[in-house]
Amino acid sequence: MFDWRNYGNGISAFDTGYVRPILAAIHLIVEEDRVAFIDTGTNDSLPNVLAALNKLGLDVTAVDYVILTHIHLDHAGGAGAMMQAFPNAKLVVHPRGVRHMAEPSKLIAGVAAVYGADYVERVYGNILPINSERIISAEDGLVVKLAGRKLTCLDTPGHAKHHIAIVDEKTGDIFTGDVFGLSYRELDVDGSQFIFPTTSPSQFDPEVLHASIDRLLKLNPTAMYLTHYGQLNDVELRGQDLHRRIDAVVKLATAEKATGESRHERIKTALSQYLLSEMRNHGCTLPDKTLLDIWEGDIELNAQGLGIWLDS
Repeated sequence: MFDWRNYGNGISAFDTGYVRPILAAIHLIVEEDRVAFIDTGTNDSLPNVLAALNKLGLDVTAVDYVILTHIHLDHAGGAGAMMQAFPNAKLVVHPRGVRHMAEPSKLIAGVAAVYGADYVERVYGNILPINSERIISAEDGLVVKLAGRKLTCLDTPGHAKHHIAIVDEKTGDIFTGDVFGLSYRELDVDGSQFIFPTTSPSQFDPEVLHASIDRLLKLNPTAMYLTHYGQLNDVELRGQDLHRRIDAVVKLATAEKATGESRHERIKTALSQYLLSEMRNHGCTLPDKTLLDIWEGDIELNAQGLGIWLDS
């Protein structure tokens, strides 16, 4: 039916169906038959969301929370549709995201400026507004309780100023959205996972991102749950990799700062070469073309975000 991963601790992940298989996950937490979803995918994700509930023998009335790590549309585009489907649910989102979820027109315009209006219409469809009375503003340290299971929201900028991570008190693990990078399951080698930063537009800030990553690492989680994609283990080692690779992509982008109209393509080329080199060091033997196909969208967006950061 769709990619489904049950981690045996009340946490599961499944594929949103966004762009390509196992690119983006929705996580759900179940405690005493009450449900919280972490991120939503797009409107097209709703059938998979309903199938996930059915797989667990639950219905739409079991959902207490829809929690957004941030309001980029691959994470939040389906929030309106999900809230419409879940009559008991509250939406939890960073304070900077509240008004955009209640009235999404400026959010849609901002995304269209990056991707183009036709792309936004085709991929994301009609972004539905959410009644502000159903939205909880996730100030830093906010705790929501799912049948008594405490979920703590932490302000974690660097990828976006409207980003939170969610700490699950029961496991000690963290749902990281994009702040702890990308780790695609096709690239696992003998159980070892590969991680890479996302520097996509338009609020990438390397210094702040390093600080957010360190804040999460200091909590000593045994696992992170990434929207792209699923459970990440060996957290301390992967955190070291992430810090190193953030510095590396900033350095290669900075080297292209003054290259004029060719800068974007030069940054993309440098990112591709660096990523392939790191993948080979990781032990991945997939052909270059396969790897670049997997990373195509990320390389484009990372280059855009690095360019915006250089100009800032």
